[in-house]
Amino acid sequence: MTLEIVHGKLLATVDEMGAVLARTSMSPVIYEVLDFACGICDPKGDLIAQANGLTLFTGTFAAQVRFIIEKHGERMQPGDAFITNDPFHGGTHCCDMAVVKPLFHDGVRVGFAISVAHWLDVGGAVAGSLPADATEVFQEGLRLPGIRLCRDGELLEDVRDVIAANSRLPKMALGDLNAELAAVNIAAARIGELCGRYGADGLAEAFGHILETGEREARAALAALPDGIYEAEDFIDGDGRTEDRIPIQVSVRIEGERLTADFTGSSAARPGPINCTTGALQSAVKSVFKALVGPHAPSNEGWFRPVDITVPEGTVFSAVSPSPIGWYYEGAAQASELVWKALAPVAPERFSAGSYMSLCATYICGEDRDGEAFVHIEPQHGGWGATPERDGASGLIAITDGDTYNLSAELLEAKYPLRLVRYAFNTAEGPGAGRHRGGYGLVREYEVLSDNAFTYASLGRSVEQPWGADGGAPGSRNYIEITSGGKTRRVARIPHAGLKKGDRVAIVTGGGGGWGDPAARDRAAIEADIADGLIGADEARAAYGA
Repeated sequence: MTLEIVHGKLLATVDEMGAVLARTSMSPVIYEVLDFACGICDPKGDLIAQANGLTLFTGTFAAQVRFIIEKHGERMQPGDAFITNDPFHGGTHCCDMAVVKPLFHDGVRVGFAISVAHWLDVGGAVAGSLPADATEVFQEGLRLPGIRLCRDGELLEDVRDVIAANSRLPKMALGDLNAELAAVNIAAARIGELCGRYGADGLAEAFGHILETGEREARAALAALPDGIYEAEDFIDGDGRTEDRIPIQVSVRIEGERLTADFTGSSAARPGPINCTTGALQSAVKSVFKALVGPHAPSNEGWFRPVDITVPEGTVFSAVSPSPIGWYYEGAAQASELVWKALAPVAPERFSAGSYMSLCATYICGEDRDGEAFVHIEPQHGGWGATPERDGASGLIAITDGDTYNLSAELLEAKYPLRLVRYAFNTAEGPGAGRHRGGYGLVREYEVLSDNAFTYASLGRSVEQPWGADGGAPGSRNYIEITSGGKTRRVARIPHAGLKKGDRVAIVTGGGGGWGDPAARDRAAIEADIADGLIGADEARAAYGA
């Protein structure tokens, strides 16, 4: 009973960390989109508890904390805190800043608190720090490789000054830094309360119980699945520098109580910034694995002990310095989708047909009405694939982003020189037909109210369509339509497009793949879609033969 009480307190603590971070941050991408995550790790760096947040941070916490342990070891003291965003040491990309605080009780280190959040600008070649045509990581902003941030509980002024000097939005960057520090400090207070009541030994026992329980449940779930090798192949639609079809593949082996995902055979790292590092790859695989073995249970490192990941160094999924990795979530999303696709026949009750997959993140930057710099970014929602039991989800965030949202129209228009002029289902392309159809993507269109603005983006699934399953039709593609000077053009990966007042940017996300023979779709379901204006009668006849 005591162990469960401590576990509940830890889960409440990480939720409190998330609430503190969201409420004290200055960036809409943090407090509104919720592009962050918070966690508590044991003294070895194993994740014990994590707040709901960005899915792709699930697998990076342990690696980032262990990087701090390896670098600073026994030199860590009470009152210390460290900061890291190095993609090649457990991180994702330079915009995702991690603050790590060692937790002490009576002079003994009992664990770590970590908060990771997306900062809107950390320098680099463009506002927003994610040039879509970057050729090396040095163009993607400031890197802080696990350096000391606080000593004796005080922020080091030199580090603060370096951060401020390297951001186009220094006040926002420092405000978000303080929010992350507040999150890890509240964790330190709560862990101190636990140690005061149950002792450091009692806390360590609870940590062990949590990890062992997660591992036991994961192994039981794997043992219930058929042994075998399950494979999937796909293509990435260009890299921001070229439009090449980039081949990727995975072989997933389930053997007893273990699962191995082998990405051997995938393309070498690309010259453009859609690569990801092994930290992001681990998160991508772990996210899908968790969906397989225990989607509703809180995450901890114990769940992932039965997972092995094999990938040669220097691939698109295991890039090394100085490869560009700014748009890492596009590569990581492809990795997640590969494993998802491989496992869909094994666990159709867990995995749908293919989704729109890409976050379709599109930057709109420039000067606001006061001449101040602005950086607007938000993830876009789209269509998910159908399952054997139901139609796909419409307008749902991609697997890589978990519990994040887009901005409300009211906040968007209050914060930025933009007007949201359309937000609707993408019925023009629609989803893949099937006995159960895919979910619908969305159209989100902005009007620019600034005379000095620009946009850039790097969208995947703009050529390759979301895959259908068991005879279902593929879904539709993602794209952006830019209307400027009376002309409209369609793009997907674009490094720069100038914008003036009155220009429009429409982000169109694809529909998910269908599941099963379209001819077997229930007539009432077809008629309901027609009545709802999702599909025309003629289109329905063509898709379903009805």
